[in-house]
Amino acid sequence: MKYLERNVDLGLLILRISVGGLMLLHGIAKLQHGVGFIEQVVAGAGLPSFITYGVYVGEVIAPLLIILGYSTRAASVVFAGNCLVAALLVHSQDLFTLNNQGGWTVELLGLYFFGAVALVFTGGGKYALSNKHLWD
Repeated sequence: MKYLERNVDLGLLILRISVGGLMLLHGIAKLQHGVGFIEQVVAGAGLPSFITYGVYVGEVIAPLLIILGYSTRAASVVFAGNCLVAALLVHSQDLFTLNNQGGWTVELLGLYFFGAVALVFTGGGKYALSNKHLWD
């Protein structure tokens, strides 16, 4: 049990892979099917259309960096920002509602956001590409 208690870095690796990997699937879907819906939402909010393509940064590039553990804190800030924009532009009507099972309607987005915020504070851990000691 002592090994499990001391291996925070393994926990950070699991967090990075799960948060980054699951969001990356959303990004891959947008690469395959385009961002037409998001472009409509952005235009409806009166924002410039180029902002639409930020979704590729937040859902493809940032998750890849998080998974690899390269610039984890910076990538997590971008990732969390992407979640906030999604919450405000697409899910604002759901922020204070519960679903039929009693869960928060946007709980998946919340898990992504708070997972990214945790990585902002912790960094990628020992098993990250950015870790200088990984290469010793």
